[in-house]
Amino acid sequence: MSSSVALYDALTSAPDDRARARVIAEAFERLEERYPHLPDLATQGHVRESELRLQKEIEQVRAGLRETELRLKKDIEQLRAELKADIEQLRAELKADIEQIRADLQTTELRLLKEIEQVRGEITRTKLDLLKWIVPLMLAQVAAIAALVKLL
Repeated sequence: MSSSVALYDALTSAPDDRARARVIAEAFERLEERYPHLPDLATQGHVRESELRLQKEIEQVRAGLRETELRLKKDIEQLRAELKADIEQLRAELKADIEQIRADLQTTELRLLKEIEQVRGEITRTKLDLLKWIVPLMLAQVAAIAALVKLL
């Protein structure tokens, strides 16, 4: 029974329904033996059902991606705003620190200039004090040498 015609002949020659059912069952059995992968074959309905299921899953994934993208954009914008605020705060703090350092430098510069003037004044006083002592001592020395020269 390798053809449809042979199956037809066997069905028409069968004496009763029971024999016909047996012929049909044997034909199915031979068909399954000949094509063992037949139960695994997909029909157009199966393929269409799988396609629809996959399209639905793809749309769900796309929606999830859109949500994730929007959430990430929102997070990025929030981080940008936070960074901008932090940068502005750091700039303000740095400006305040710079102004404080400038004020400290000016104070230090004024103090150093005052100390330099004090040292200059002390040098001038010391110079005058030295001249007060050196000039009379030189005159005394000249007088002593002149006296010694007269005595000799």
